[in-house]
Amino acid sequence: MTKIAFIGAGSTVFMKNIVGDALHRPALSGATIALMDIDTKRLEESALVARKMVASLGSSAKVETYTHQRAALDGADFVIAAFQIGGYKPCTITDFEVPKAYGLRQTIADTLGVGGIMRGLRTVPHLWKIAEDMAAVCPGALLLQYVNPMAINTWALSARFPALKQVGLCHSVQGTAAELARDLNIPESDLRYRAAGINHMAFFLNFEARNADGTYRDLYPALRDGYRAGRIPLDSSWNPRCPNLVRYEAMMHLGYFVTESSEHFAEYVPWFIKEGRPDLLEQFRIPLDEYPKRCEEQIARWAAQAESYRTAERIEVAQSHEYAATIMNAVVTGEPAVIYGNVANRGFLPQLPEGAAVEVPCLVDANGIQPTVVTGIPPQLVALMRTNLNVQELTVAALLEENRDHVYHAAMLDPHTAAELDLRQIHALVDDLIAAHDAWLPDWLRARKAA
Repeated sequence: MTKIAFIGAGSTVFMKNIVGDALHRPALSGATIALMDIDTKRLEESALVARKMVASLGSSAKVETYTHQRAALDGADFVIAAFQIGGYKPCTITDFEVPKAYGLRQTIADTLGVGGIMRGLRTVPHLWKIAEDMAAVCPGALLLQYVNPMAINTWALSARFPALKQVGLCHSVQGTAAELARDLNIPESDLRYRAAGINHMAFFLNFEARNADGTYRDLYPALRDGYRAGRIPLDSSWNPRCPNLVRYEAMMHLGYFVTESSEHFAEYVPWFIKEGRPDLLEQFRIPLDEYPKRCEEQIARWAAQAESYRTAERIEVAQSHEYAATIMNAVVTGEPAVIYGNVANRGFLPQLPEGAAVEVPCLVDANGIQPTVVTGIPPQLVALMRTNLNVQELTVAALLEENRDHVYHAAMLDPHTAAELDLRQIHALVDDLIAAHDAWLPDWLRARKAA
């Protein structure tokens, strides 16, 4: 019987999507689902939802709960990681409020920038603990890693545990494709595309739609013409605060459309968020402090939703667009599938550094995750990716070498941070963030004095 271990299962809404997707697959519907979290209240809420989904679908799946990680992992075939070290309070708030005192504003702060760096420093040590436990009790299991900062995490995991079977998963590629199809009023099923790069900064190298005669047409002219004419982008159906103006504007200058949202992309580059330039924020509708707002909204939504789940006899189990169940089904049944995954670069993107975390098309079947090679990425896109890779590489180096100096170096080379602050300000900001996060950080980082 297949065993699926879910680390961070107190994230009930995300757990519901992933477990619900698995229950829809006949090959997974009888799995043992081991839910693990350190928050016992949230864990029990998730277990209640999972068991009601099992009952609603008439599945034979078994739901177990654990507060001890290694026990949950014991004998697992698949491990799903979806946790946040330090949570929204206090750590996410700290990642926004401390930089704000220096005049450095952010939108999401979970992938790059000083917020992403600090989240990586908090998160990677626990991912390494998961890898250690997996080596001890489920060495053949596949880790499906949904934790941000995705690229830093994937790079650090593969560097320390090269034998670990892992893939970093995000929904930005398929999610963006759906948004663009909506902008162009084209059925998503008619799309054909190829994307590659790094997580949150991959680009659609080809983006096409099927014609009635079975041939395909390039959609980039329609995207450019629609943006120039003001017909697109349409307001985002899921986040009306931030339509895709940033990404369309970047496309007009770079020639290609990036796969992560405008609120994310705005803080990965030095062009859109600038002190003293509120006109840019207004023109491109960039929502500063977006992630804290989103967290508060989700908390309020969950309070009402949790009560409805507690009293409901049945729970509707809709299928999501996440990749996890597709991957698990392909591995168990051998039925091939293609996904976009984040993996260590072993020549898959020859234009980017070996070992870096890259996002490429992957074939999945009984042999596991098999990344494909993508060549010919335009040089301006490679150059832009490298500005983000610099930050990721130095953060990973800080963790591997236990070198506090590299934390400063990573922040110094972050495009948005460097565009706003001078070197002494960046050094002081890093010191303040380390002091504010305190016990959430690894001991070597807190114990060593700044140079």
